[in-house]
This record gives sequence, structure tokens and C-alpha cells, in this order.
Amino acid sequence: MKKAKRRYIFRARAGHVAETRARIIVAMMELHQEVGPRNTTVSAIAARAGVERLTVYRHFKDEAAMFAACSHRYLEVNPPPDPAAWAGEPEPASRARRGLAELYAFFGRTSPMLEKVYRDVGEYASLKEIMDQFDAHLRNLADALAAAWPRDDATARRRVILRHAARFATWQSLQAEGVSDQQKSELILDWLSAWSDTHSEKRNAPGGAVRN
Repeated sequence: MKKAKRRYIFRARAGHVAETRARIIVAMMELHQEVGPRNTTVSAIAARAGVERLTVYRHFKDEAAMFAACSHRYLEVNPPPDPAAWAGEPEPASRARRGLAELYAFFGRTSPMLEKVYRDVGEYASLKEIMDQFDAHLRNLADALAAAWPRDDATARRRVILRHAARFATWQSLQAEGVSDQQKSELILDWLSAWSDTHSEKRNAPGGAVRN
């Protein structure tokens, strides 16, 4: 009976610890989205989570641990698009249209957080490391879209266009101009089409070898 009671106490204690940690992470996410990492203090996190400052430090030894836990949970709740879902779409423009639509919908949902994090990223080495990984994921998304096109002289240019299209700053700039997500996608597709048409004309012209 005593052993069973101790196991119950340990499980209850572990559950309480996990629940407290989860509340702290939620508090961090909310504050990062509202005011940004730069203006998020441990005192504010503790107050939002309903714990003492010392409790926050017991769960997270430093800023790096806080950023890692916060970003991991945030992307669990708000997952970016998965390029594997586009693999069944062989037609290049259709794949690009679908992929950009999903990516821009993701940016729209997460823009309050991403705006603050990108604004403050230069102030924290550990946060920059996380965002560098996130940016690499965005480049991989763009490359998955570019891979639908045949490899030719225009391959490198298409990749550049799509990598630019997959940046949050690009979405943010077009959003500020009042461009809808559908229009954003179509602008990128127009850019790709215009480059391909120009490239084809130059290649087919007399003496018109094209170099990237």
C-alpha cells in the first residue's frame, strides 16, 4: 500500500510539474506574440503563468532553453506546410500555386508572432539559431516547388524567385500593399512565367544562347 501511495504521489507531482511547465510555455508564446522577445521579461512570464519567477528558472535555465521550448511548442500548434503533400502534383504551376497558397495562409495565421520575432532576432544568438533553421525550412519549401520544373538553363533563376517568394518579408511587403494571398501567389507565378517566356525567346533567337 505504501509503495502504491508513493507511486501515486510521484505521478501526481510529475503531472503538476508538467502542467506548470506547459503554462509557462503558453505564457511565453503569448507574450512573444504580443510584445516580442525583447520586451518579454521573466517577471511578466511568471505573472502570466501564475507562478513565481524562481519557478520559471527551475524549468528553464536560460534564454536559450526558453526560446527552444517556445518555438518547438509554437510550431507544434502552428505547423508550416509540408512539401510532401505537394509531391502528387506534377504540373509545375499547379504545384507552385498550391504550395504558395498554403505557405501564405501559414504566414497570415502566424504573422503577429513572426513580425515580433524577426524584429528582435538580431538581439539573441540563440533565437537567431532557431530562426536560421526556420529560414532553411522555408528555402527547402521553395526548392520543393522549383523541383517540379524540368532542369534547364532557367532552373537557378526559378529557384531564386521561389526562395524570394517563400520569405516572410516578401509576404509582409505585399501584405502592406493590400495584396491578397491569392494575388500574391499569382504575382509570383506571373514572374516565373515572364522569366520563362523571356528566357525562351532569347534562347530561340539567332545566336541567343542564354546564361544564368
